[in-house]
Amino acid sequence: MGLLDSLRGMFGSSGQKKRSRGKVDLRRRFELLKRAITGTMSQFYKARDRETKEVVGLKVLDPEKVARFEARFKGLNKPSEGEIAVRLQHPNIVRTLEYGISTNDEPFLVMEYIEGPLLSSVIHGPERQMFEGMRMPLVRQIAAAVKAVHDAEFIHRDICPRNIMIDTEQGRLKLIDFGLTVPATEPFMQPGNRTGNPNYMAPEVIRRRRTDKRVDVFSFGITIYELMTGELPWSRGTTGKVAMEHATIPPRDIRELRPQIHPVLAEAIHWCLEQDPKQRCPDMEHFLKKIRGVEKEDQ
Repeated sequence: MGLLDSLRGMFGSSGQKKRSRGKVDLRRRFELLKRAITGTMSQFYKARDRETKEVVGLKVLDPEKVARFEARFKGLNKPSEGEIAVRLQHPNIVRTLEYGISTNDEPFLVMEYIEGPLLSSVIHGPERQMFEGMRMPLVRQIAAAVKAVHDAEFIHRDICPRNIMIDTEQGRLKLIDFGLTVPATEPFMQPGNRTGNPNYMAPEVIRRRRTDKRVDVFSFGITIYELMTGELPWSRGTTGKVAMEHATIPPRDIRELRPQIHPVLAEAIHWCLEQDPKQRCPDMEHFLKKIRGVEKEDQ
């Protein structure tokens, strides 16, 4: 099935393993077929499980980098990425099958292997034109994935096109990477935890203020803006100085870049981009309700 055929199907697995018992020799357990993605705290491989013969995704974390991140939450009994990931069961979230510690003391996760590109590659690649008139199913699926994370009482904290994959076999989007995800409870929402991609960071994160699930709503808004226009509502960069624009400069009106956009969709996107969390779209349920009658991105 081609990418375009898969996307057309969008208009129309609940089992999970517990933590591995004992340390796992990853080289003995898995045949590494391809290194697919290198992340800031991990390596991701396409692998074959020698026990089940299944092709899976194997994410191997850098223990030192993970320890530095987890140290931000000392004494809070924060669940690990694996513990969080296996609890997130939704068609638009990558399915985590198992997690544990390797014989080299590396945390690892075993996931379904997704055959398809990152959303970021599609937005800025030659396939972009294939999405014309077909973006609303993508918008709704991303919103559904974020809603599922929030319904499970977590905050993803790293919503962006690089953390969304298009599963061309199943014809749907999948939210990935829960390395920065934290419980949506008061101890984890206190000021100071400034993590995530600066291009998608909410003003309250940039200013090291108290946070809640609305930081994901803001990042979602930027992601959808970029999906619709190929551009960001603020300058693109990798520094805190660039990210500070999110807190100090109004976003560029999406209608300037896409004049034909459906007005209700434009309003909904800018509602997500409100710099004051109190004025921002409160959650994905409100967003989905707002765009309920919008069938295509353009009027």
